[in-house]
Order: sequence, then structure tokens, then C-alpha cells
Amino acid sequence: MATFTKAYEEKKTEEHGSMSFLEHLDELRTRLIRIALFVLVAFAACWYFSDRIYAFLERPVRAAMVEAKLLDATILPGGTVQALAELNDGDELDFTFPSDCKIGEALVSTGSSCQAQVQHDEKGVIHLLTKRPWLINSKTVIKEGFEIPPDLYAPSNVGLGPDNRLVVATVQGAFNLYIKVAFYAAIFFAVPFLLSQIWGFVAPGLYPHEKKYAVPFLGMASIFFLMGCAFAYYVAFPRAANFLLGIAAGGHLRPLVTADEYFDLIITIMLGLGLVFEIPTATFFLSRLGLVTPRLLLKIWRYAVVVIFIVAAVLSPTTDIPNLLVFAAPMLLLYFLSVGIAWMFHRKRQTEAEYLEKERKIGDY
Repeated sequence: MATFTKAYEEKKTEEHGSMSFLEHLDELRTRLIRIALFVLVAFAACWYFSDRIYAFLERPVRAAMVEAKLLDATILPGGTVQALAELNDGDELDFTFPSDCKIGEALVSTGSSCQAQVQHDEKGVIHLLTKRPWLINSKTVIKEGFEIPPDLYAPSNVGLGPDNRLVVATVQGAFNLYIKVAFYAAIFFAVPFLLSQIWGFVAPGLYPHEKKYAVPFLGMASIFFLMGCAFAYYVAFPRAANFLLGIAAGGHLRPLVTADEYFDLIITIMLGLGLVFEIPTATFFLSRLGLVTPRLLLKIWRYAVVVIFIVAAVLSPTTDIPNLLVFAAPMLLLYFLSVGIAWMFHRKRQTEAEYLEKERKIGDY
């Protein structure tokens, strides 16, 4: 048995070393061509839906712009800006009309303001009532206690007028934008195929029993990448956008948000966090190969924390500590989750002969 195992190991060693450097380059070229063709096909499909894909990616900033618009409309005495949802019964504010509306026979234009008072109903819904009589024009007087139409300040009803839509700077801007949207969407959908090609390039250098990690590797890598993108889209970016646009609203400024600039920002954050969320996958794979141990991860944790905060600072579009922590916290959790993964799955790397011998002993037992 030992003689057979030794001969088998020598045969596999010869097979592993049979590819020359140029053959490795040729294999890499083949994999890259496959990836390029797959991305090209995915690009053609994504181009057809590029406007819908961009509309989906645009939702976080549009929601943040609505919040900023409401914030700009509610100014407390003394110039303090506070979110409407945070006000209590009886609080007074200067309410600025975010859009044109008709009250009675009078037309109230965007930017008009009146003194209002907060009142909650039995369901906790906020209503704004005029604090004192309000002269709209020479003929129309709004009495004290008149309810300002809720459509003007309910987040679900506030619209984004033509003055605060995302803009493109050039005539061909929309076309170029949709090209970029289709390209990055194609890369996003190609991630599982891309990972399979990376595995196919690396696999010849592994022992046969190590190639069984293909399914866990591809599954974990795809799932964690999607989790990172989802965290960026639903948690990280909305908080950053609310913070930045809230500062502009507090200063009575109207930011000119270009579609290109916004798309580059959200794609950078989504792809960046998607890659960051691959930490557990990389740890699982390397620990199964015996290249990473839990002791090593715990030994360098201080350096890892510094690197994590540097990466978080690069990915975060703001400079404030709370938003920095929004990006850094999941990275820290993933790192220490990786320590647990390394502890559970770490094993000393075995040659094929050692693996077969171990399996034989287990079978005999």
C-alpha cells in the first residue's frame, strides 16, 4: 500500500510540474478570453435594461434628496435645522413650501414660508398647523390653526421637482452613463463565472482532495459578495448620503448632483464592500490549505484593525466618525468571524499521499 501511495504521489507531482511558464500564460489568456466573452454577452443584456438598472441604483440618493428637501423646509426659531420626525407637540418652526400648491383660491409658490406648529394625532402622525393668521396675498388670509396639506411634508408624498433631479453635464451624458451602467452591471452578474474561472486557473496547482473545496469556495464567495453589495446599497450609502445632503440643507444650499458623479460613487462603495465581504471566504480557503491559522489572525489583529479603518476611510464618502464606523464595523465583525472560521476549518496542508494514508486509516478503523 505504501509503495502504491508513493508512486501515486510521484505521478501527481510530475503532473503538477508538467506545465511550463508559457503554458501557464496560455491558460491565463484562455480564461481571460472566456471572461471577456461572458461579460460582453452580459453587457448586451444589461444594455437593454440599463435605464431600469440605473433607476434602481438611483433610489438611495433620491430618498436622501427627499429627506434633505424636508429638512430644508423645517427650520426652528434661531435658524436651527431639525428633522420633522424628531419634533414634539407644540414645537414651532418656519415651514418652507417645497413645491407649488393651492390653498383655497390662492396659489402658494415654491419657497414661500409660514410659521407653523407641530401636532400629533392619536396614531402618532405629524400634522403642521399655522401658528398665526397668514396673509398670502392682498385677498387671501389663512386663519390660525389651518392644517398645511400633508402632501407637502410626508416623505412618501414629497416629490423631486425638475430643479433637483440628477443632471448630466453634456448632450451625450445620458448615453455614456448607460454604457457605464450596463458595463458594471455585466461585471456584477459575471462574478460567479469570474470566480469559477479563477478557480479553474488555480485548481491545477492543488492536490486532488483540495479541489473538492470548489463548491464551498464558489458558493461562499458569491453569497458574501452579494451581502457586501446589499449592505452598501441599503445601509452604508443611504446614511452617508443623508449626512452629506443634510449638511447642504442646513446651509440652505442646493447641491447639483450629477448622475455620473453619483454613479461612480455608489459603484465604488458597492464593489468595494463586496470585495471586503470576501474576507471570510478567503480565510476559509486559506485555512483549509493550512496557509492561515487562527493564531496568526489573532496575532496580527492590531495591524488588521488599522488596515480596516484605512480601507473604511477610503470607501466612506464622508469624513465624520459615525459614517466611518458604519463602514468599519462590518469589516471588524467579518475579521473576527474569520478567526472563528479559521479555528473551525484550519488543518495542516497534506500531500496527496498523506491524505490517502489518513483516509485509509480512517477506513480501517
